[in-house]
Amino acid sequence: MTALPILYSLQNCPYAMRARLAILLAEQAVYLRPIVMKNKPEEMLALSPKGTVPVLVLSDSNHPESANNQVIDESLDIMLWALQRNDPQDLLYSKQAGALDEMLQIIEQNDRQFKPDLERYKDAKRYHHDDLEACRLKCEPFVQHLEQRLTQHAFLMGEQPSLLDYALLPFVRQFSKVNRQLYLNGPYTHLQAWLNQHLQSRLFSKAMFKHPLWLDTQQNVLFGG
Repeated sequence: MTALPILYSLQNCPYAMRARLAILLAEQAVYLRPIVMKNKPEEMLALSPKGTVPVLVLSDSNHPESANNQVIDESLDIMLWALQRNDPQDLLYSKQAGALDEMLQIIEQNDRQFKPDLERYKDAKRYHHDDLEACRLKCEPFVQHLEQRLTQHAFLMGEQPSLLDYALLPFVRQFSKVNRQLYLNGPYTHLQAWLNQHLQSRLFSKAMFKHPLWLDTQQNVLFGG
């Protein structure tokens, strides 16, 4: 009998958030193991030595720590794993040629360029650096690109949600919180509506429900399905 996959996850990590969202959207059942970064489980580090989340362990037995298990420890790969198994909302836009490639290209821009810029912006705000405005302006081109896309249709790829929406959602959420008043007064009316719609959804509430830490309870939490 095949055991359920195990997902090591951190509550507010945007990469872990996108993985949890995709698992829910794909209606996949996993055992959730919530962790904190200051106390990483040895079992997780043995499976994924880089020590970041999310980590998905695909178990072929009832021995989830077996060295023979397949491990997926990149958030986008976890999203694709889930949606390629089941995609009831067609978030991969399977009937639209080139759509997935376009989504993956924008996600790469987010992960490689926008995310580091966003981290510098967050640090500048938190530690009162004098380059706060310069850091914010570095984030602007990507945010404005998303705003421009949303002037054309309700979601980032069209009139229906896509992988791209859920892959970027946690990072746009972070951007919106760095300087809240500036964001609310900024030229992001479509992006604000898009973000609010997602944040107020039952899906997001379910993805963000706070479960007890696995190291405290040693009990897997059934998640998704």
